[in-house]
Amino acid sequence: MITLERMRTFVRVAERGSLTAVARELGLGQSTVTRQLRELEESIGVPLLSKTTRRVTVTEEGSQYYAHCIQILRLVEQAAEEARITRGAPAGTVRISCTAAFGILHVSRILFAFQDRYPDIIVDINLTDDRIDLVREGVDVAVRLGPLADSSMKLRALGQSQRMLVAAPHYLAAHGRPTHPQDLARHQGIRMSNIAGSDMLLLQDRRGERHAVPFGGRLLIDHGLAAREAVAAGRGIAPAHLWLAHDLLAAGRLELVLPDYSLPPVPLNLLIVPERSGIARVRLLVDFLTDRIGEIPGIEKG
Repeated sequence: MITLERMRTFVRVAERGSLTAVARELGLGQSTVTRQLRELEESIGVPLLSKTTRRVTVTEEGSQYYAHCIQILRLVEQAAEEARITRGAPAGTVRISCTAAFGILHVSRILFAFQDRYPDIIVDINLTDDRIDLVREGVDVAVRLGPLADSSMKLRALGQSQRMLVAAPHYLAAHGRPTHPQDLARHQGIRMSNIAGSDMLLLQDRRGERHAVPFGGRLLIDHGLAAREAVAAGRGIAPAHLWLAHDLLAAGRLELVLPDYSLPPVPLNLLIVPERSGIARVRLLVDFLTDRIGEIPGIEKG
């Protein structure tokens, strides 16, 4: 018999490529997942998956069946959701992925407000700086800083994240204050190790002239919150998003460096898995994020 449970299991195995990962995700034993897949293939009469010792891949027939399963499961979920809405508030789970520091400092608060408005919606937050595969990880929407390469997702532009150079007052008192971009060569820089090209800075003066300068230092960090702590501790000069440093600037714990020069802003976008975009609770979260994101310091809506 072809059941929705077996279809859902097949879809997640096709997306994740691992029986073990799907069994863990669904809270089932691996033998149960294997049995559901076998029974589904027996019901259909064609092999849907090809298994090796390392990975599970989808056969040609399985790829076609997967596409139909996605449409069927989406319609089933939408129908159930619409039925629930007629009797009360929207419910269910929305899974969102977000850049770690941005999510901790700002997006999490927006999500708290979202849940206050829609108390029956469960929000599952994934905080990571890795560019995860949204479909494979079962994520509905993702907030992404920086250029995008994934063209299969629906895109909603949220704005531009403004950046500036900052340093602690005691660092500048001890090492001097740069007055020209070339002065940065004799200073300690705090660089993000997970951002390509962080060893060069592109600055623009008020006349529009651009200055590309080397940016080095003894400290490399792969997390925005750790970089925030490092610059506040006086470890060097750092290019920082305004949303990451605005409160430290207001408190006098950080100061602007080379205020007459600007750094290129970074695009901020919302990615939406197309198959999930029609679900009411996902649409509600997308609209809520789009409306509130402009309230975050340093985010300029386009």
